[in-house]
Amino acid sequence: MAFHVNCSVQSRPSLFKNIDRLKIRFSSSYKILWMQPLLKEWQKLPMQLDVSESIRNASVKLLDAFVDSLFQFSDQLVLPSQSNFAPVDELNEALTITSIEGKVPHDFPEGVYIRNGPNPLFGGLKSTASIFGKTGHIWIEGEGMLHALCFDKDSNGETWRVSYNNRHVETETYKLEKQRDKPSFLPAVEGHPPAILVAYLLNMLRFGKVNKDLSNTNVFEHSGKFYSIAEHHIPQEIDIFSLQTLGDWDINGTWHRPFNSHPKRAPGTGELVVFGVDAMKPFMEVGVVSADGKRLVHKVDLNFNRCTLSHDMGVTERYNVIIDFPLTIDIHRLMKGGPLIKFDKEDYARIGVMPRYGDADSVRWFEVEPNCTFHILNCFEEGDEVVVRGCRSLESVISESCDMDLDKSEWVSGRLRSKGPIQQDAKYSTKDELLFSRSYEWRLNMETGEVKERNLTGTPFAMEFPMINPNFNGVKNKFGYTQTVHDSASASSGMPKFGGLAKLYFEETDNKEWEESEGHIKVEHHEFEGNTFCTGAAFVPKEGGREEDDGWIITFVHDEDTNTSKVYIIDTKNFTSEPVAKITLPCRVPYGFHGAFMPTPLHN
Repeated sequence: MAFHVNCSVQSRPSLFKNIDRLKIRFSSSYKILWMQPLLKEWQKLPMQLDVSESIRNASVKLLDAFVDSLFQFSDQLVLPSQSNFAPVDELNEALTITSIEGKVPHDFPEGVYIRNGPNPLFGGLKSTASIFGKTGHIWIEGEGMLHALCFDKDSNGETWRVSYNNRHVETETYKLEKQRDKPSFLPAVEGHPPAILVAYLLNMLRFGKVNKDLSNTNVFEHSGKFYSIAEHHIPQEIDIFSLQTLGDWDINGTWHRPFNSHPKRAPGTGELVVFGVDAMKPFMEVGVVSADGKRLVHKVDLNFNRCTLSHDMGVTERYNVIIDFPLTIDIHRLMKGGPLIKFDKEDYARIGVMPRYGDADSVRWFEVEPNCTFHILNCFEEGDEVVVRGCRSLESVISESCDMDLDKSEWVSGRLRSKGPIQQDAKYSTKDELLFSRSYEWRLNMETGEVKERNLTGTPFAMEFPMINPNFNGVKNKFGYTQTVHDSASASSGMPKFGGLAKLYFEETDNKEWEESEGHIKVEHHEFEGNTFCTGAAFVPKEGGREEDDGWIITFVHDEDTNTSKVYIIDTKNFTSEPVAKITLPCRVPYGFHGAFMPTPLHN
């Protein structure tokens, strides 16, 4: 889920063009008292300077020397309980798997299970200190690394061959810092507001963008091509077998802003629906990409009046579903001394339903209870209603920690499980904690405008990173799956850890006695042994399966007691049983974000 303020240009311009760009951006929109003297000096600079290459290079070196002398980089503290968030080295070649407990099912499809996640360069996440204050990376930052497990049968179709590989996503900023062989971009998301603003300025002057292109969140397929993505930049096309980065995908030059991390394929047409947010107007645009991936067939500005840090979206057979919740990026707020990112529970929250090729005026907006929802499980139409299901919490795990002297683990853990109940409207469970995410449903009546919303699950386990059988995306489904949060491990590490999986039965009611409220759906749990935690879980449909839940969940897991990483394959028809296969990996795989299974015969 990486992001930044998108104040970049498409290629790296010269230092002087970067100055011109900054002059226009800041002087026209973001004047504040303490920056006005600096802005006045910028205005004196000529719009075009014809200088020799030697002077240009000398200017860049002087600016680098200024940064090196003024900013002190340091490694962020890594607690023992955070050890598997630390980066690993690239393998450089695929390694054959030799240790499998159980068996890969014979009818498991050939293909690649791939997961994205942060793997910071130069040993880990960094902080900086200067006369302007402190800045630091937040836990979702770090260069993207792909971890892939390839499943291939021999020519007779009888024996499985399994191999593992990893590789960084080589964005332009990744290659730039690798060439410099040292941290170069100043952290520019969290910290003291003056320090963040100066980091913006210096990153823009030196590199043409205010932050790095991390590409560390998700992997998706469209029209036979595969892409790595994070919502602060356009996708990078990748080779699914070698994991080589092939270049940026801007839909043949027609898309010039970030993609969201979860574009959705429209049921029926195969078109790809995307949106992109920006810290500057237009704050959100929605696009529709042709089924063959060659054309942008529709694009519209939704005329937002704020930059919502929206991570996911939904589609139905006729509509696009947009979530506009009060987690925002605001440069004006930052310049006034406030946080760049803030969740404001007093601000409005709404869900928009727009026709596939609609405009801003065609969106039907539904006001809902303020919340933070990063992930949509599914959306579909049922009678006059559009049904939206997702993982909802009362606050955001990405928000204003602000105080750089505060241990981040204390800030996060205090919201994962607070000492007392959270007071809220009586119709919601008082056991809810600020970051406790539950499966949730909104029913939006397109005729009357009425909204019905409710918790689908109780409070034994927080749920996140939802998934479904991808063949049911945008249409009514019976089953869903999530990763479940391990409360004590997450609280002690200050970072979410997932100690199991959940299977959701949307058409069955849970009648367990310990449930405090009626109407919750049936949930089955698959809990991992000991200090074992998962990331990147994905549903793998069974080829020729007759029922929606015919298939498997595949996931990376890590045993912190033995420091061993594995991949589990779990039969979703026997969800609470032991995994049918436990595949031991040749090296440690850090915790990451989203995974996907790409059915692709390899021996061809």
